Amino acid sequence: MTINQAQQTIDQWVRTVGVRYFSELTNTAVLMEEVGEVARLLARLYGDQSFKTPEQAETARQDLADEMADVLFVLICLANQTGIDLTEALQKNLEKKTRRDASRHAGNPKLRQ
Repeated sequence: MTINQAQQTIDQWVRTVGVRYFSELTNTAVLMEEVGEVARLLARLYGDQSFKTPEQAETARQDLADEMADVLFVLICLANQTGIDLTEALQKNLEKKTRRDASRHAGNPKLRQ
C-alpha cells in the first residue's frame, strides 16, 4: 500500500465505519497518547524498564507493531483533515534532509563504529 493509498483507505474508513473525523485537536491528543504507548513499549523492549509479567514481554513486539500502526493511522487522519499530501510532504522532507545533512552525518565521528 502506498502512502497515497493509505490516505484514501483511511479517509474511506473514517467516513463509513468511523462516521466522521474527530476534531483536529482531539486527533492531536489521540496521537500523543498513541506515541506514548509506543514509547512505553520501547522503554521496556530496548531500555532499562521491565515488563510487569512474562506474558507482557511475550507479546511486546506484536504490541509494538500495533501501536506504531495506531500512530500512523492517527497521523494520516490529521493529514487528511488538514489537506496534507503525505507522499509529497515526505519527498520534500527527504530532499531537505539530503541537502542539509549531505556531509554532516558522514563527518560525525560518533556515527562511525
